[in-house]
Amino acid sequence: MTNATRHIGVVANKERSEAVAAQKEVARSLKDAGLNVLEVDSEQVEAVTLGKESDLELVIALGGDGTILRGAELAHPHSCPVLGVNLGHVGFLAEAEREQLADVAKAVVAKTWIVEERPLLRARIMRADGSETTGWAVNDVALERVGTGRMIELGLSVDGRKLSSWGADGVVVSTPTGSTAYAFSAGGPIIWPDVEALLIVPVSAHALFAKPLVVSPKSEVTIDVLGGSGQVEVVCDGRRSTQVDPGAQVRVEMGEQKVRLARLTDAPFTDRLVAKFRLPVEGWRTAR
Repeated sequence: MTNATRHIGVVANKERSEAVAAQKEVARSLKDAGLNVLEVDSEQVEAVTLGKESDLELVIALGGDGTILRGAELAHPHSCPVLGVNLGHVGFLAEAEREQLADVAKAVVAKTWIVEERPLLRARIMRADGSETTGWAVNDVALERVGTGRMIELGLSVDGRKLSSWGADGVVVSTPTGSTAYAFSAGGPIIWPDVEALLIVPVSAHALFAKPLVVSPKSEVTIDVLGGSGQVEVVCDGRRSTQVDPGAQVRVEMGEQKVRLARLTDAPFTDRLVAKFRLPVEGWRTAR
């Protein structure tokens, strides 16, 4: 494949001046090297359509984890990798920082990135009227109450067997990738990305047995919307949402397709965790 036929997507939030400047900078470098560049607003990724002849080789996402997840939306139909450059606060999915942008462009031109595959979630939403909707997620599928009303009543089943029910603000079903995102904020554990598992985290549940659960990656997690004072939203990756009423059922499992993250180094996950969360490791005594 020559540079003239290489197509690279560059996603950024057009409302942030820093992101726009970074997008122009990296696009200019790639175009100067003979690559075809598709510049995309992160809020408009769902409107982008490309023919088979324009399959993307790579998507560069400039921003925080939200922008990187939107880059994954652009990459999803092409099964191509996403390379995140952090312009936000934590940017846990990002591979590089803003000051490394020139190095990112060089790596893209030279095709020296490596690919790490992570599992995706597949969600099947079945309503009481018989209609169905499907969705997918890199991080998580969450059921959340709409508005500030009373708690919603949810029932949990794993592999077709009823496990528990609670009144809660919601529940999060997460991949290991998503364990550092919403699930972590809701009190769930961090799961190393090479651990194959599904994470279930109730959100503000009023019940004794409402702790986070780690289940098999082959399991099917089923959430029944039993009742409550208002509607419930099913949200994939905090972005793609649909509302459901009591009587709906949401089934979540690992999908066959993977999300592909482009990495510039093979740094261990532990190092990434320490750097992103600024964990206090200095001052530890070392073995003599």
